[in-house]
Amino acid sequence: MPLISAVNGLKGILEAVLFVAGEPLTLDRLVTVLEGSSRAEVRDAMSALQTDYAADGRGLQVLEVAGGYQIATRVDCAPWIKRLEKVKAGAKLSRSAMETLAIIAYKQPLVRGEIEQIRGVDTAGVLRTLLDRRLIRIVGRKDIPGRPIMYGTSKQFLQAFGLNDLSDLPALRDIKDLGEPDQLILPEMEAGIQSRSADAMAGQEVHG
Repeated sequence: MPLISAVNGLKGILEAVLFVAGEPLTLDRLVTVLEGSSRAEVRDAMSALQTDYAADGRGLQVLEVAGGYQIATRVDCAPWIKRLEKVKAGAKLSRSAMETLAIIAYKQPLVRGEIEQIRGVDTAGVLRTLLDRRLIRIVGRKDIPGRPIMYGTSKQFLQAFGLNDLSDLPALRDIKDLGEPDQLILPEMEAGIQSRSADAMAGQEVHG
């Protein structure tokens, strides 16, 4: 991997990494990702990136949160973001988003790595979409090395799928006795979520 030393070069890479991550990244983790750059160089580049965002009047900002750095929208943009959320609320979820949501709904709380182990693909973008849609939320950090973020479903999830609480989710077969891996039960999880989605939509049509 080529060495990265110029502050401007580091700023662009940090911006891209934070955007894709969808969760706070600690300085130590960023130093690990940016192999060849010192801790001081990464810290200086991050400080410069924060200054750039603050000075340019952008709609985004780089926040220090949960012991790390994260790109987030500015508070004064909230009214327009809420309008967008109303528009997005009526949009259907993609297959990958529905699969990820089903996994979280039935197996929460769990971390990104556990979700990816079940799905077999990267889920950073999907998790960001589900967070943006407020269908999932950050419920804490798992007490393992790196203390990764744990995800669970939100009140918005219950409302969107017509559930009073999680016990209303359609029951799955007892997979412990069957010894089936999570990948094989995933279609049933997704089907359970889909059935609740259809029921919720039918209820909206009756009462709308």
